Amino acid sequence: MNKTHATIAAALALSIAGGAAAAPAAKPMEKCYGVSLAGKNDCKAGVGTSCAGTSKIDYQGNAWKLVKAGTCVKTKTPKGFGSLTPKA
Repeated sequence: MNKTHATIAAALALSIAGGAAAAPAAKPMEKCYGVSLAGKNDCKAGVGTSCAGTSKIDYQGNAWKLVKAGTCVKTKTPKGFGSLTPKA
């Protein structure tokens, strides 16, 4: 009977430890304007659009994509770098 209790305790300990390792902390994200391809924006792309997938041109300045925090202004496109605010 002690062997059964030890087996159950070991299995429980492993499942708890495995659960903690399998749940990584969420990485902060930020809106990055002017980096999405046409139809690939995450949401709002200015007047006449509603939400995700509605940008009309590549790197549209008022369409944003969620990116890892701290990477937006370092993201280079053929039209320049990404922006934390909408571009004209």
